[in-house]
Amino acid sequence: MIPREILKKIRQIEIRTNRLVSETLAGQYHSVFKGQGMNFDEVREYQPGDEVRSIDWNVTARMNHPFIKKFVEERELTLMLMVDVSGSGRFGSQDQSKRELTAEIASVLAFSAIRNNDKVGLILFSDQIEKFIPPRKGRRHVLRVIREVLFFEPSRPGTNLNHALEFLLRVTPHRAIVPVISDFLGSPTETSAAHRTRPQPAEIDSLAQASLTMLRQANRRHDVVAVRISDPYEFDLPDLGRLVFEDAETGEVVELHTGDSRKRTAFADRQAKSQANLQRVLRSAAIDSIHLHTNKPYGVELSRFFATRERRRLRG
Repeated sequence: MIPREILKKIRQIEIRTNRLVSETLAGQYHSVFKGQGMNFDEVREYQPGDEVRSIDWNVTARMNHPFIKKFVEERELTLMLMVDVSGSGRFGSQDQSKRELTAEIASVLAFSAIRNNDKVGLILFSDQIEKFIPPRKGRRHVLRVIREVLFFEPSRPGTNLNHALEFLLRVTPHRAIVPVISDFLGSPTETSAAHRTRPQPAEIDSLAQASLTMLRQANRRHDVVAVRISDPYEFDLPDLGRLVFEDAETGEVVELHTGDSRKRTAFADRQAKSQANLQRVLRSAAIDSIHLHTNKPYGVELSRFFATRERRRLRG
């Protein structure tokens, strides 16, 4: 039996996200993602006005006059949530931790999907695959997904995005919408964790290149979206005097005098460069990204992201 306090927390998330889904995001989700998955239906003779790019040249050569391939929109899609449950997700300097915000974003996307009769699956990963829930439909299934995102206790604290993407490609043969919800800290695209003060640029470059290959491969088969979850203290340290930081993923402990403005500035510069490096990798893999923060409402940012994708889809 699920403890009452866990059920209460899940219900609170459902209530908070349901209005946003009902009034705004479900329709945007439908317009952005529906129609991207297409199934082959039949071959028929070419008619004036048909798209030339649809011509089936093999059949045309055999029949001596043009035929085109006809496709129909998939009636249902699969939303495969990939959620980072590594140690850095427990951090939170605001009212909620990154893990709690992750659960809300997963809830919004999952409820938007089932309103469109799509399936929802879940991959929880650290530096290994922690849990896999195959795609299914229905509210009860989504509530289980939210529970796992919020309360699952990983067996390992690190992050390995490459390994998670390899697993995705093995278990998801058909095209899916794949939001990767992560802080992207400590992963192969980013070796500098939130409170680490000594990044190794050569290592970052080599690991970023390794992930770039996997990200491109995953995005060719699926619609991958990077959902970046951040806390403001990961970019700008507060002036609180001497503090001891422990890296949640490696256990590395460092002492830092946050009262020194030069050190705070150097920290902010390093974090900004790391984020720019991550963004470069995502752009190179042609992956859309959205950056959400624990100290800011996420509804407006999600809506803006969907609207931007919709405009680009209509232009294309």
